[in-house]
Amino acid sequence: MSEINREAVAHLAQLARIEMTAEELDKMAGELDVIVDSIKTVSEVAGDDVPATSHPIPLTNVFREDVPGQTLTNEQALSGAPDAEDGRFKVPAILDEE
Repeated sequence: MSEINREAVAHLAQLARIEMTAEELDKMAGELDVIVDSIKTVSEVAGDDVPATSHPIPLTNVFREDVPGQTLTNEQALSGAPDAEDGRFKVPAILDEE
């Protein structure tokens, strides 16, 4: 017996304010019914001993430990700058502010 029928799809389309033709309603009802049946089949097969799966591959944290390392001195950082002032990079103003 079909869980999803044309009237249910028409009602949902109206709630979502989606305009659908009669052909679209019939097609969508059939497609949604196949999806519901597929979910039922999987639910019947999956027992209590089968854990729920949110991702097919186990995910692990790819970040390394945050360990401070050797850093540049202020002079080293500014050594390649085209212009510097008061120990900082000097760049053109973009907001007409000082």
